[in-house]
Amino acid sequence: MEQEHKRRPRYQGTHPRSFREKYKELNPEKYSGDVEKVLQSGKTPAGMHIPIMVEEILGFLNVQPGQTGLDATLGYGGHSRKILEQLQGRGHLYATDVDPIESEKTRLRLEAAGFGPELFTLRRMNFSQLDGVAPGVLFDFLLADLGVSSMQIDDPTRGFTFKYDGPLDLRLDPTSGISAARRLRELDEEELTALLEENADEPYAARIAGTVLGELRQGGTVDTTKRLAELVGQALSFLPAGEREDEVKKSCQRTFQALRIDVNGEFEALYSLLEKLPGVLKPGGRVAILTFHSGEDRMVKKAFRQHLREGAYSAVAEEVLRPSAQECFQNPRARSAKLRWAVRA
Repeated sequence: MEQEHKRRPRYQGTHPRSFREKYKELNPEKYSGDVEKVLQSGKTPAGMHIPIMVEEILGFLNVQPGQTGLDATLGYGGHSRKILEQLQGRGHLYATDVDPIESEKTRLRLEAAGFGPELFTLRRMNFSQLDGVAPGVLFDFLLADLGVSSMQIDDPTRGFTFKYDGPLDLRLDPTSGISAARRLRELDEEELTALLEENADEPYAARIAGTVLGELRQGGTVDTTKRLAELVGQALSFLPAGEREDEVKKSCQRTFQALRIDVNGEFEALYSLLEKLPGVLKPGGRVAILTFHSGEDRMVKKAFRQHLREGAYSAVAEEVLRPSAQECFQNPRARSAKLRWAVRA
């Protein structure tokens, strides 16, 4: 029996607003022309991620056919695809990612592009376990892009953004650990204040912590992204009207960032990665790390310099590399990126 055709539900107005309504952006292979228009306007299409500092990363890693490497943060696979092209069908690229939803989509995209299991292997694991990715294998190069992928931010069901209402989750792997909503119920005011200060340098940490936990003490709930953003706004209601909107936006960004880092144990994972790195690189092997947070950059800088003094690295970046003004214009999400590198002794 022929299946009944169902029309796509129409959205209100002339342009789609919600994530699910952006059916063209969510199908870049089918609607490449429409997606290209979004890219040319300086925006990231829904459900996609534009790789950052690709030329700078490839220039440093100097990927050669026949080499073996690791992309420790697969994401949408933009960096991995460029690396695989550099391998020219010889060698192997391993990749890790904890996100079971997006990593499988990426694996299928890469396979469809001709990069099958003979060239590419995905391990669904945290990069803190990089010494278990390919036991006995030393890598010629390694890349870690520590930013959250745009497709995770854009999907309201993942809870990474306050721009759309959704469950306050913030987990990179929604099948493991606890959500940000539950984490808030475990913290006292002093602990939440410290979390906001240490993970995001939030200047109004105490006020935000008091308002959020005050809501919970009074029997309220903080289970959605919209509700948390509203409480941040309430905490900053004392600010002059002329500057309040901008400050609330910044504090929302920092609050969500701080909770995401905590829920996913990101600093602990990065520390483990940095400690294990020299042990998985071949002599002369190269590593590039892209950070988007001052705390992460400090950790990378400190670890690289310590391993340089100890003789594990022969050279490290003295200064960070930043994306060009043109790249930041074309992709505003690149603005906070910092790239550091090191070479195994």
